[in-house]
Amino acid sequence: MTNSFVAFVGAPNSGKTTLFNVLTKSSHRTVNYPGSTVDYARGELSKEYGKSVTLVDTPGTYSLFPKSRDEEVTFELLFDTKRRPNLVVVTVDVSQIARHLLLVQQLVECNFVVLIALTMADRVNPSEINVEAIRKAFGAPVVLVSSMTGLGIKALAQEIIKRKNLLPSSIRDVMEWEPRKYERVLGQNKQIQSHVFLQKRINQSRERTKILDRFLLHPVFGFVTFILLMFGLFASIFWLAAPFMDMIDGAFGYLASTTVEMFPDNLIADFVGNGIFASLGAVLVFVPQIAILFLGISILEDSGYLARACSLIDKPLSKLGLNGRSFVPLLSGYACAIPAMMAARSMSSKKEKFLTLFIIPLMSCSARLPVYALLLTFLFWGEPAYKPAFFMVLIYLCSLFVGGVTAAIGNRLLKIKDVSFFIHELPYYRRPSVRLVMHHVFSKTWAYVKKAGPVIFVFAIIFWLATTFPNYNAPTDIEKLQTSYAAKAGQVMEPLMEPMGGDWRTGTALVAAFTAREVFVSALALVFQIADEDEDSLQNSLIEKMKVATNDRGDLLFTTSSVVGLIIFFMIALQCMTTVGVAVKEFGGWKWPLIQLFTFTTVSYVLAVVAVQILRAFGVG
Repeated sequence: MTNSFVAFVGAPNSGKTTLFNVLTKSSHRTVNYPGSTVDYARGELSKEYGKSVTLVDTPGTYSLFPKSRDEEVTFELLFDTKRRPNLVVVTVDVSQIARHLLLVQQLVECNFVVLIALTMADRVNPSEINVEAIRKAFGAPVVLVSSMTGLGIKALAQEIIKRKNLLPSSIRDVMEWEPRKYERVLGQNKQIQSHVFLQKRINQSRERTKILDRFLLHPVFGFVTFILLMFGLFASIFWLAAPFMDMIDGAFGYLASTTVEMFPDNLIADFVGNGIFASLGAVLVFVPQIAILFLGISILEDSGYLARACSLIDKPLSKLGLNGRSFVPLLSGYACAIPAMMAARSMSSKKEKFLTLFIIPLMSCSARLPVYALLLTFLFWGEPAYKPAFFMVLIYLCSLFVGGVTAAIGNRLLKIKDVSFFIHELPYYRRPSVRLVMHHVFSKTWAYVKKAGPVIFVFAIIFWLATTFPNYNAPTDIEKLQTSYAAKAGQVMEPLMEPMGGDWRTGTALVAAFTAREVFVSALALVFQIADEDEDSLQNSLIEKMKVATNDRGDLLFTTSSVVGLIIFFMIALQCMTTVGVAVKEFGGWKWPLIQLFTFTTVSYVLAVVAVQILRAFGVG
């Protein structure tokens, strides 16, 4: 990190990270619960403001007396003499002025150069705000800002540029406050708050929040509401995404089939059509579903609702050896296990951190979504959207249940003893910012495409070669495939696949999925050579081929039982090698990541086999 920088400091939910994102045009994660910023986020002030300034977003902190790892990280940055911030921008929520000014008071006492950003200005009438009361009290400039409307953003950037080189001559050591001082300073801050603006609108927000919380935090109705919201989200994944999926599907299907038809018996055309277009199309067709998933989660987060979910789940998690703080990385695990594991760094309890890291891979990440979507579409082909949506919710709940059982077992086996507590601030409910939500959806979806695209492209080359050679000139495509390198490799593991209801083709696709789970869909597309079909829809073509595919005995390869087995396998197996690499870093060694890899993969295989055999025993094909 550069020695000259501006630090952004503030309490959780004070709008700090959102403001940092707006000023740097970046997409660092903003969520309404603790642990969203685990480490420093570094960015440059946007060029539109005319000057280059390094900004650093720190983990949320309530004071300079750290009580958690989040606060320790911020404390270490501020008091590191080798890279002290030139300026500290403190975010103060306009609806929480009295409490948030406690941090401002501590920073001023330590002689930091302070710039106060009075955030969430969209909640009040700016004409009623009197920032002079704060400016006079602390001798620091105050800027009223709103990341949602853009109010004051340019003025704040100008103040940062003006003060970016005002490094104080010395920083005083922070002294622990006695309880009496806390009470005295808080009383003074309440007086300041009373002079800043009329309380009427803020009181209305508080009353509205209290009314909603009586229902949404209810131990019964709260959980029912959460489940209904999740069901609605997953129903929309199938319903709203369908038109966009059809467009992408048709476009890649046309490209693939046209390429093969224009140059028949041409090796390069076969590679481009069957290899690149077919495999990329088979995965990119699910991008609308992933975007809608991120859209729903972003709206719930930005509104303040998911902060309530964190509180709701704290009590159940505590019985498993976890607490509400685990909810942050576990929820992140539904997007991607890699940032989720990094988010667990802020957890102060060693035992809770260990258990959280161990079960994160069991959360159904977005890479599993294309696989689930394909398999559920196969099972409910032509059925109403609510049916696959219901089972999608069931899959996600099952993954949470499996994670909970694993945590409970680990809690009993681990002998680590430490003190655990969970303090959590609930923000007011607010209208989500369309601009910020859409920015987040785009950045997360694009990150998925960038992550999956190169892997799929490289895999397409390797797998196309494996399914095409050595007998490229075989008289039929079936003979070419059956004598290919991929077939020979898959036939080695076919005895393992038969109890799961599969053969060498599903086995080869499963092995390929260990590079990235979504590659499973591309692998099936390549194995079945769907670009050779006359249909313009890759997904329709793939599902139609799956419906008629048979094994060596002439039995259907994809049946209800075998597809259920595949879903169970993907739900539990640790198939992402990048996640294993991150786990090595977070666990501090190879022991536990290897135990994760072996345990989850073995258990997933055994449960998949058991499920297939039980379903067959009851006459389910």
